Amino acid sequence: MKSQKKIARIVGVLYIIGTIAGILSLVLTGSILGSADYLSAVSANKNKVIIGALFVLTMAFALAMVPVVLYPILKKYNQPLALGYVVFRGALETFASLALVISWLILIVLSQEYVNVGVPDASYFHTLGTLMLGAIDWIDLISTITFSLGALMLYYIFYKSKLVPRWISVWGLVGIALVLAVGLLGMFGISLQILWGPLALQEMVMAVWLIVKGFNQSAIAPVSTKKINKLSNL
Repeated sequence: MKSQKKIARIVGVLYIIGTIAGILSLVLTGSILGSADYLSAVSANKNKVIIGALFVLTMAFALAMVPVVLYPILKKYNQPLALGYVVFRGALETFASLALVISWLILIVLSQEYVNVGVPDASYFHTLGTLMLGAIDWIDLISTITFSLGALMLYYIFYKSKLVPRWISVWGLVGIALVLAVGLLGMFGISLQILWGPLALQEMVMAVWLIVKGFNQSAIAPVSTKKINKLSNL
């Protein structure tokens, strides 16, 4: 029981670290990458972009650890989905975050060359910059979809197992459906970033719940009891 409560607390802390790191990254780089003269802005704010990239790596590591830490518990209820959660959120989403960071670092190099060379070759650098921003946008969309699919697996297991209150699981399922819509619609040029709001709030509520309350012990106990009964019948 103590180990399960410890796992719940670790997961809650990891969620908070990942969310805060993601927000700080967005705060640091959002206006820079969204600037009309983004190449000059990136070059002038190189350190901010690098720090933002470090926050992305922090977010990726924290959130990648969540499925790894949760796997021993989740597999008791649905091993295929628990494994899928590890693959989507622990591996694929991490690769997408690494690709995003690499793209930012390449953009820094490109922006510095743009500033050093000057106006005559500006169109060439703007073309490369536009391609890089396009790649960053697609990486972000793929990461959003990957994140959504992994989170759907998690909240389905939570809903069926009652490890957390069902109102938290339902909130998560609704929120992640909206985030999945953000990713899918974004592929067609429709931006609805505001739809992240319900899930962002839900994850913080769930994180605090896990830290304070832990997993529902009445949901864990039946699984342990079944295993004991099965062994006693052998």
